[in-house]
Amino acid sequence: MTHLHIIGICGTAMAGLATMANELGLRVTGSDSGIYPPMSTLLEGLGIPLMEGFRPENLEPRPDLVLVGNAISRGNPELEAVLDRDIPYRSGAQWLFEQVLEGRHAVVASGTHGKTTTTSMLAAIWEAAGLHPGFLIGGIPLDFGCGARLPQGPWVMVEGDEYDTAFFDKRPKFLHYRPRTVIVNNLEFDHADIYPDLEAIRRQFRLLLRSVPASGHLIANGDDPEVVALLPLAFSRVVTYGLTTTQPFMAKLEQADGRCWTLYREGVALFTVQWQQLGTHNVLNGLAAATAALVNGIPPERVLAGLEQFQGVARRLQLHFEANGVAVYDDFAHHPTAIATTLAGLRARIGQARLWVVLEPRSNTMRTRVHQERLAPAFAAADHVILARPQARNLTAAEMLDVEAVVAQLNQRRQPGDIPTAVVVTDANEAVHLLGRSCLPGDHVVIMSNGGFDGIHQKLRQELTPT
Repeated sequence: MTHLHIIGICGTAMAGLATMANELGLRVTGSDSGIYPPMSTLLEGLGIPLMEGFRPENLEPRPDLVLVGNAISRGNPELEAVLDRDIPYRSGAQWLFEQVLEGRHAVVASGTHGKTTTTSMLAAIWEAAGLHPGFLIGGIPLDFGCGARLPQGPWVMVEGDEYDTAFFDKRPKFLHYRPRTVIVNNLEFDHADIYPDLEAIRRQFRLLLRSVPASGHLIANGDDPEVVALLPLAFSRVVTYGLTTTQPFMAKLEQADGRCWTLYREGVALFTVQWQQLGTHNVLNGLAAATAALVNGIPPERVLAGLEQFQGVARRLQLHFEANGVAVYDDFAHHPTAIATTLAGLRARIGQARLWVVLEPRSNTMRTRVHQERLAPAFAAADHVILARPQARNLTAAEMLDVEAVVAQLNQRRQPGDIPTAVVVTDANEAVHLLGRSCLPGDHVVIMSNGGFDGIHQKLRQELTPT
């Protein structure tokens, strides 16, 4: 095989696979409906030709193999041409296993929250140990500047996504990876577009545990009841971690904002981490990665070095810019738990400074009423909330998130003379206008979206920058 074509190449995972295939020396081409930075810049920098839109002509000359992204459905004209012309095709997850993971030690980080960050921390620790791991991460770790790399040895770090694999394979991606070490950070209901309830998600994690060999490791959050319920089903060695003293690997916060914590192994302090990551959720991510490294023989001093050198992940509470004394952050959170823990971590650092949050409910789950009652409490650490009206995209009014109800719930705590605690806006321009006339020097603004939200960051920079 010399020519690999990827339909849906600008998705984070598929772009990562394109990077790996390019490293393998294959000729890589790809198509997508939206070709824009940062993925377009990354791929074009590798010399990978990108085709805008899905057309049968994109398959000329005929590729040897086509990878089909999980956002591509029957009826897509390019996919239909693949099937009609009998061109061999695979899912990205299957190709990853066949070309990269098979015969190597895959360390897979899974769970509802923290997968991207934990996988990035794993890669940073193994890199600090001089092991030059491969990785496939659904984000951009700032330590590496890219989300994928081929391994130079036996180790590969993989983000274990529970979302389905392809139009022809509705199993979670992580069931393809056959890890020897698997981390389960937490387990909540998510992905309401493909899973009817939490039990359906539990079932997939049970299958994941079955794929780990007896000589492998399950690294499990012992403080999460849903994760603990899975442990009797494991065939591998089980190691638990958490913030409670009952766990063999335990973290003790030395600072409330999570920027200093001590790792204990069997009750004995092993080392103290001082880093720039915020929040107890990141402490748990770091503890999970450290536990996986220690049980696999990484020396403690190398584990500590990897954690303290870790720069973070793009779009995970990333300081985007400061203008006119206002700090503006970019964050990917799209689940109430992630929103709450992220904001709590920032609040612990900024003290009494005013905290604004702008949320675009964009994911398939966040646009629905699945988390209707949990959303308002998730903003407990914020002073002011700007909530964008979600796009319908095949949802009825009764199915869509009721943003007015969330705002009404938040505004119950409004004090006389305050600007509204929460407001609904129609689009990014309205949010920018409101922030421009309301923000004061010393304020912090967190923009939460798993998309680009119509270029809101650049618009806000212009609005806040004095002319």
